[in-house]
Amino acid sequence: MKKRKPFYFQKFKIEQTHDVFAVGTDGVLLGALCGCENANTILEIGTGTGLISLMMAQRNPSARIHAVDIHLPAVNLAQHNFKHSPFAERLTATQADINTLTLHEKTACIVCNPPFFETNESEKHILARQQVTLTYAQLIHFAANHLTETGLLSVIIPHQDTEKFITTCTEQALYLIRNIHIFGIRGGKEIRNIVEFSKKPRAPLHQDFVIEEMPRQYSAQYLEATKAFHQFRRE
Repeated sequence: MKKRKPFYFQKFKIEQTHDVFAVGTDGVLLGALCGCENANTILEIGTGTGLISLMMAQRNPSARIHAVDIHLPAVNLAQHNFKHSPFAERLTATQADINTLTLHEKTACIVCNPPFFETNESEKHILARQQVTLTYAQLIHFAANHLTETGLLSVIIPHQDTEKFITTCTEQALYLIRNIHIFGIRGGKEIRNIVEFSKKPRAPLHQDFVIEEMPRQYSAQYLEATKAFHQFRRE
């Protein structure tokens, strides 16, 4: 499979291929803002290139991180990126369908940037090749059954899906504890939400996050959140 250009971060490099979703802003945001920085075990569902797992490994030096993907080329690519990172000993990747996956022990954090809801026209062929059928309800059901009692589910989803996602989580006794409202540009519409859930209810924290001050100018908020990762360089 023909490769895309690699994407460089400060402490690791992401090799990319045309049959696996490319590095994108959604993944970078979830990796930088996810509240799993103190979890000792992290499971990433739908790892793709392995980006989010690598970011979590950098943020949390004590975490053991396991990444799964139903798509074998993604697993192979993530394994390659893990192997060539400084965090290789704490990262694993396997091919798995979460509808049939059984964990040996419950995990402290589940993180997911659902690629099965990708709307990028240029990458729809990847969805067709993967034949992915995983739904939000299946993801939530898996999390409810595989998180520890103090565990956290953290996902980034389109804004229009957020209310339904929160309702479905509540039905599975997963309670919203944090909602990051993401705006593509200052003064623009809300486009994404990072929503986090726990088995223990508490008043949710709401935060606004702006990616760009104006077209092609990142906000100070975005630069601060990603300063440990971005070096804005590609080959």
